[in-house]
Amino acid sequence: MPLLQLLSSNLAVYVGVGLLAILLFLWLSFRYIPNNRIGIVEKLWSASGSLKDGAVIALHGEAGYQGNILRGGLHFGRWRWQYAVHKFPLITVKQGKIGYVFSRGGEQLQPSQTLGRIVECNNFQDSRRFLASGGQKGRQRGILREGVYAINIALFNVITEDRVFTIEFAKSLEEWQHQLRQLSGFSPLTISGKSDQIGIVTVHEGPTLPPGELIAPAVGTEKDDPNPHNNYQDIEAFLRAGGRRGVQYMPLIDGTYFLNRWFATIEAIPKCVVPIGYVGVVVSFYGKKGDDTSGKEFRHGERVQEGEKGVWNTALGPGKYAFNNSAGEVVLVPTTNFVLHWITGRSESHRFDDSLTSIELITADAYEPLLPLSVVVHIDYEKAPSVIQRFGDVKQLITQTLDPLLSAYFRDVAHKKSMLELIHCRDEIQGQAREELRRKFMQFDIQCVDVLIGRPESKQGDTKIEGLLEQLRARQFAIEQVETYQRQQEAATRQKSLNEAVAQAQLQAELTKSQVQIRISENSGDAELAKARKSAETTVVQAEAAAKQAKLQGEGEAARLLVVAEAQAKQSALIGEGEGKKAASIGEGEGKKIAAVGQAEAQVLQLKIDSYRDPRLYAISIVADHLRQSAQPLVPSQLINFGGSGGSDSSSMLGALLSLLTTEKLGIVVKPEKPAAAPVSTPKVS
Repeated sequence: MPLLQLLSSNLAVYVGVGLLAILLFLWLSFRYIPNNRIGIVEKLWSASGSLKDGAVIALHGEAGYQGNILRGGLHFGRWRWQYAVHKFPLITVKQGKIGYVFSRGGEQLQPSQTLGRIVECNNFQDSRRFLASGGQKGRQRGILREGVYAINIALFNVITEDRVFTIEFAKSLEEWQHQLRQLSGFSPLTISGKSDQIGIVTVHEGPTLPPGELIAPAVGTEKDDPNPHNNYQDIEAFLRAGGRRGVQYMPLIDGTYFLNRWFATIEAIPKCVVPIGYVGVVVSFYGKKGDDTSGKEFRHGERVQEGEKGVWNTALGPGKYAFNNSAGEVVLVPTTNFVLHWITGRSESHRFDDSLTSIELITADAYEPLLPLSVVVHIDYEKAPSVIQRFGDVKQLITQTLDPLLSAYFRDVAHKKSMLELIHCRDEIQGQAREELRRKFMQFDIQCVDVLIGRPESKQGDTKIEGLLEQLRARQFAIEQVETYQRQQEAATRQKSLNEAVAQAQLQAELTKSQVQIRISENSGDAELAKARKSAETTVVQAEAAAKQAKLQGEGEAARLLVVAEAQAKQSALIGEGEGKKAASIGEGEGKKIAAVGQAEAQVLQLKIDSYRDPRLYAISIVADHLRQSAQPLVPSQLINFGGSGGSDSSSMLGALLSLLTTEKLGIVVKPEKPAAAPVSTPKVS
């Protein structure tokens, strides 16, 4: 029993010792690396000796940091007494970020180099290949894009935005990290079209520029080029294409670029914008020397073709341009009409005239006014390069040429004019200045569109011009008063004519009515005249018949009645004349009527008298008509005839008259005889 207990206790000891030995062996020979880490192997001692010639990585079994790393898992053969394994996390470059690499080992950089060349090494994950391919120590041209990398940080220090991966702390690494943060170097360069910016690239690697050159030429920009560098993102292609360090001619435009900021720094500048109404004249500092296209007679610098050094003979039209302002300058020249004010304290938005002031003059009569002046100028877009070649920019054109030219011209004009002439002849002076300045401006390849002269002003504290203007105002006021009075007189005369016209217009109806009445009266008079003529003709016919009937009546009665007829005729004529005058006052027509009737009656009466051939016969017929129409019987019913001398005298006279007329009508000549005593007759009863 004791023996068995002894054997069992020894066995337990042996087993324990064996287990301890196994565990010790495993611990000494096996290494475990988590999957999110790497193991950096450091050989503590070696029969091959230590590293030589400044190497930091052992490639041939030397003591020191080994080139190979341990990835996640269980590894055998790394004896603890000979190897130390340092565990570090995998290097992670976040999405959209960039990592920078510094190599602690490799070949030395050439004197022209600032960054180590890119070699095939699986993004710095194959240390042995890096060193075998000629990798160089120092900051590397190659960068790490987003991803996870198993990099031997004993050889490579990796700088990300969040962390510096290194096996040994170095202050310089943190300084580089800080500089890259300030440059936003951990993020790709993004140029947005909305920002209207471009990137000017300055390369810090490659051969230097030849003497006299300031801008590195563009290389590897074409698709067919054997070494396209893809906008400076492929550094090795850029250098193979002949790229040089310094400010690059070719800028970066809209897009995203993964650039090594140790290789190139970017300066964002605005795009060159040529607004509407302007052209951009390019003054290039870059390019080969070109032939002067302005001619031998033009001695104001050189004007060259596009791409050559000098003033380009073709201006940029309105638009946006990715123009590298380090390689040249774009001078904006207005092509629309613009105004320049020679007026103190006034300037247009273009600011070309902000240094111009009113022109000081001295007139012929010793007045000292200030002349405000505005000039409208136009520059032909095709002649804009010539203007810039001659003057440098529009501002210098105005201050160095136009200002002294205009000042001298108007001072010469003022010396020959009095103050009043300067005021009164402003339009004439303005027209002459327009033509003269147009001719002079053409010598400078610009056009004078118009010259506008303002009112001459007095200097501060000078009241002479104001007093002169006050006299002119008083004189003009007096002239205007005279003119006003004349116009008022003319207006009164016209007002009178107007009133008469208005009154005539108001009475036009009555006037028209009276004219119509006159015409009616004239027509009525004509009708009455015609009627009277017809009546007269009728009366003539009747009178002729009555004349034939009364032809046998006695001429004695006609003689007596002739006197009566003549009196009646005169009375009728007077009556007709009176009626005519009366009718004339009433109406010309009525007068004509009465006159016509009177003339007709007179003619009828004359015809009646002429029909009897003797007015006495006509008078007798009239008497007979009166007697016939008398109500008193002409012959008494009883006739007592006292014959002889005892008869009545009236009877004897009547009988004698009848006898005389009868014998005369019969053509019997009665000789006068002595009257015989009348026989006494006895009275008869008739």
